[in-house]
This record gives sequence, structure tokens and C-alpha cells, in this order.
Amino acid sequence: MLCFGTECLIQNITSEINSELSVSMPGMLLCVVFLSLIYINQASALVCYCAGHCPHNQPNGSCFARPDSQCFSAVERVYNEETNLMEDERTYGCLPPEENGFMQCKGHLVPHEIPKSIACCSNGDWCNRFLKPNTVQRTTTPSPMYQGELLSYTGPYNAATCITAVSVCFAILGAVLVLMILRCRKDKQTQRNYMNVEKGINGDAVKGLMDKSEASGSGSGFTLLVQRTIGKELEMLESIGRGRFGEVWKAQYRDQLVAVKVFFTSEEPSWSREKEIYNTALLRHDNIFWVSYVASDIRGNGSWTQMLLITDYLSLGSLHDYLKEAVLDLSTMLKLAHSASCGLAHLHVEVSGKQGKTAIAHRDIKSRNILVKRDISCVIADFGLAVKYKCDTNELDVAENTRVGTRRYMSPEVLDETIDGSQFEAYRCADMYSFALVLWEIARRCKVDGIVEEYQLPYYDCVPTNPSFEDMKKVVCVDQTRPAIPTHWSSCETMQVMSKVIQESWKQNPGARLTALRVKRLSEIRSPTQRLKTA
Repeated sequence: MLCFGTECLIQNITSEINSELSVSMPGMLLCVVFLSLIYINQASALVCYCAGHCPHNQPNGSCFARPDSQCFSAVERVYNEETNLMEDERTYGCLPPEENGFMQCKGHLVPHEIPKSIACCSNGDWCNRFLKPNTVQRTTTPSPMYQGELLSYTGPYNAATCITAVSVCFAILGAVLVLMILRCRKDKQTQRNYMNVEKGINGDAVKGLMDKSEASGSGSGFTLLVQRTIGKELEMLESIGRGRFGEVWKAQYRDQLVAVKVFFTSEEPSWSREKEIYNTALLRHDNIFWVSYVASDIRGNGSWTQMLLITDYLSLGSLHDYLKEAVLDLSTMLKLAHSASCGLAHLHVEVSGKQGKTAIAHRDIKSRNILVKRDISCVIADFGLAVKYKCDTNELDVAENTRVGTRRYMSPEVLDETIDGSQFEAYRCADMYSFALVLWEIARRCKVDGIVEEYQLPYYDCVPTNPSFEDMKKVVCVDQTRPAIPTHWSSCETMQVMSKVIQESWKQNPGARLTALRVKRLSEIRSPTQRLKTA
């Protein structure tokens, strides 16, 4: 629907404001000035020369332009059937005072399919008589002869019109400023809700933890989150796990179920390290628990302190818990193994670039530190012992942590203390030994020829429930024993390959073990009917 004068101006301004200030303030000011120029037209009438475009089919001669209108001279390239040539056809006349008349005067600035142009004037009677605009060929930019050309308004201005236009301009500017102030306040409130540090926590030790947390950002767009409100708004529902580091709770945060890992005060280095790893740039991967990380927090009342990691709640729990209950077919077994290997491979590799990812070794791979998502794929979790490595600077970042890994899953070189702690590759090889034991746990729960093994931990038949270093060292290093491979696996081609991958990953010699990237190729051993989508 067409609009005229002040009505159209107000509609355009309303449209601009509804765009949620997508244009900057300088751009808005230019828009206001431009719209004001549209509104302020000359108030005096003109006598224009007309030819080919005279009102009411009057013969060529003159026409009287209404107040605030202009005279024009137009040219269009047309085809002459008699000469078979393209020729210029010129017309003269009066434009209406409305905005569409003004916009017609700008027609020469826009390329046309049929070459045409127009020139307008309002600086005196018959001013268009000798205006001779030239046609220009269609181009992507205006012809140089017209670039920067503006209409000249030399007639007297209407005082009431000027006052109205200026008033509208100030009203627009006021509305824009109010909207910008409201939006700024909203952004600041959002930032305060989610990024401020928890208030009301006393004690020098806690303050030190908070200061350290705030200062340990990666510098590449990620910050270590210590959020003000989330700790206070948690409602602990039930304890779902307990270990050396502390306890895991199922909790309610607003309308969402979350898992809360509560660290003992003595495990502060593990809490800080895991929080730091979760905030590593480019750690995002479907098979790393980073995608489920919500926040970290410290809360207390002066007499006790809790260090928290808040993540999404995964109802299936750890791989250890899942395997105790589930019986796997070949497809599910390979999906669990392949997804876990994808997560470990992403950890081990370094991603170069300004916001790249350092290579990371886990150092505590076990079935309890791997979680199962609803789609029955695995995610690697618990990075309290992780080691980071930058190959370009050969910098190895080992956590300052007295905690050690799980003895049952320790590699031979860790147990006999021959591991070269200055080499990142040594930690990566140790991860692969531990991961081979996890693959063995997964494979035992796969039903083959109607037979499925009872779930057991590695070396269940060789060491006590809580083995010592000496127990594990004797079995793994001295006797060089490994968990038994069931004989019925040999009847299945897929289980034969799985068995080979496991045995080549737990070899005594660290350098002879498979890498996580090689183990990812488990996806290639499936038959076409069992093939799954791979990451």
C-alpha cells in the first residue's frame, strides 16, 4: 500500500526501530537526515516545459507544477521500426509533489534493462527546457557523470514543514536512544547473572581458589566459569556415585536434571585441572564430555567448602554400570568401542591454529570414567589428571596433583616407574594400554554363538578387589599376564579382529601399541549389514 508525506516517514522509522538496532548509531543518524531531506521539499510552484508527457493530453507547451514538485527531462532508448535502429526518445513535464515523484528523479542512479535516464530541476520556470540527460548502458554501478549528483533546491522553504521535520527527527533520535539504553541494561543484567563470581564465600583459601580460577582463562575466547547463582540454586536429590575424589549427585537446577561432582577439599587440584581442561579451546567433540559441561562453582558457609562441577545428567551412567546390566550384540559392542576411541583420538591429537587445541593425555582411562549417552555412544570424562602438550613449543603441562591413576588400569611402565615423564608420547601410550582393558570389558559382554560372559573388571581373577601397587606390578610387569581372551571369540570374524586390536593395544612395549587413530578403524571391520554411521 502506498504512503505519502509524514505518514510514510513515520512508517519507515517504525520499521527501522523494529529491526532491533541492527544499524549503528552513525548509520541511524544518516538515515534520519536522508528521510528529513525527503520530507522537506520546495513550497513554491513552477512552470515547466512539457512535451510528450503533458497532463490531460494537452499539446506540447507548458504545465504548472504543484507546490513542492519539480520539472523533469527524461530520455529512453527505443527501437525505431522504420530505421531498425535504437534511438533516444525525450519527454518533458511536471512531476507530482509526492515521494514517488522525488524517487523518479533518482532513477538515473539505478541501472535499467532498457537504457533510460532522467534529470529534474526546480530552480526556476522552464528550467527543464534545455536539460538533456543521456542514456547509459546497464552497469552494476552508476555512470561517473551521475555519481554524487544531487538535486538542487533553491526555492523558499516552508517554515511549518521545516519545524515538523525537525520535530520528527528529534522524536526518532529520542526513541533510538531509549531502546539502546534498555538493550544495554538487559545485556549487563544477563552478564551479571551468568558470569559474576559467587558472593558471600569467606576464607582466604576459598578466595585464593576463586582468584586462581578467574586468572586461568585460555585467552582464546573461553573463560573458566565460576557462576554466582548456579551453586545456590542446586537441589541435591540423591547420591549416585562415590570415589577417591569425592561424590557424584543427581541434582535439580531450575527445571533441568544435572549431575554434580562434589570434590573433597583435598582434591582441589583435580577440580581446578578438570575445569581447566573443559575450558580448552576446540575441545568440543561428540565423544568428549565437554559437550555436557554446564559450569563450575565453589560454595560454602565459612565452616565448610564444596568445589562443584555441574554437567548434564546422563541416566545410563558410566560404561562400568551399563555393562553390568546390558547384553550387547555385535553392532552395539562396536558402537561403544568406536565412539570411545573417537573421543580418545580427539584428545590425543593437537589442532593447530590461533584458537587450536593442545594434545591431551587422559592418564586415568577406565570404564568408570567413560559415560554412556542415550544413543548408546560413549563420552570420555574425568580430566583431573590430564596432561597437555604443545608440540610447536615442546611444552608439557603436567597437573600439580598428588593423585595417581587407578592401579588396576595402570600400564607396565607406570607400575615399574620406567615411564619417561618428560615425553608426551609416553602418556599417550599409557592411555592406550588402559583403553585396551576397557575394550576387553566391552567385548566380554557381547553375545557370540549364544554365549555371553559375566561382567568383570580386568584382572578380576588375578588380584584382590582393591589391589596394591605390588599386586599389579607382579601380575602385569613380572608375570606379564593379561586378561584372558574367551575361546569362543575365534568362531566370529568380528570378534577375531576385536581380539587382535585389544592384544596389540596392551603390549608390554609401549612403542608397539596401537594408537587411538588406528583403533578408530574398528568402524571398518563391520559387515555391511552391521555398518553404523561413524563420526
